[in-house]
Amino acid sequence: MELLRLQKEVLEANLELVRRGLVLYTFGNASGIDRKTGLVAIKPSGVPYERLTADDMVVCDLDGKIISGGLKPSSDLDTHLELYRSFPSIGGVVHTHSVFATSWAQAGREIPAFGTTHADYFYGPVPCTDELSAEEIAGDYVLNTGKAIVRRFSGIDPLAMPAVLVAGHAPFTWGKTPAEAAYHAVILETVARMAIYTTQLRPDGACGSQALLDRHYLRKHGADATYGQNS
Repeated sequence: MELLRLQKEVLEANLELVRRGLVLYTFGNASGIDRKTGLVAIKPSGVPYERLTADDMVVCDLDGKIISGGLKPSSDLDTHLELYRSFPSIGGVVHTHSVFATSWAQAGREIPAFGTTHADYFYGPVPCTDELSAEEIAGDYVLNTGKAIVRRFSGIDPLAMPAVLVAGHAPFTWGKTPAEAAYHAVILETVARMAIYTTQLRPDGACGSQALLDRHYLRKHGADATYGQNS
């Protein structure tokens, strides 16, 4: 039952990407992990979203050994697994090629924290990795993509910054659950679009004041957060 629950959560996260217009055809993928068992469920490779069922979600362990499922897992599996191994606080990962976030990634640029919408979800500029070397690309490319993300996050709390841009490639987001990872992918795309418009209107690239950015992030995520309803 727990495995089926995970597969259903991962299916729903994948379908949310379609509903929000972040993926085309078979682009992108979402995964989730059950930390008690160490099992990961992920979208199968190259299967159209409209045909997906919960049973199609491929289940493997953290070493990539297939436990359940008759389909091949996403080609990005090893990146997801590297993130789960390196960021024990996360429970879901999403990868898209959404237009605006991918544009920043292709430019090899972080997304500046221009204002409060950004600060409500991401503490600081959304980082961009270094470009992979020719040797990394020719070698275990997908795993090396994950390693590049982990290197970039040295000293960064992945829950305070649940997104990254892979230089020349596209974004990854994550969260405590697959649903939260998909949510962050939607927010990232909105923030990326706003940032592009902001750079056109204000080419000097000045960001919002740190005091204002801190105020907005901490009111939602700080120890004394005031946003939302009390449990």
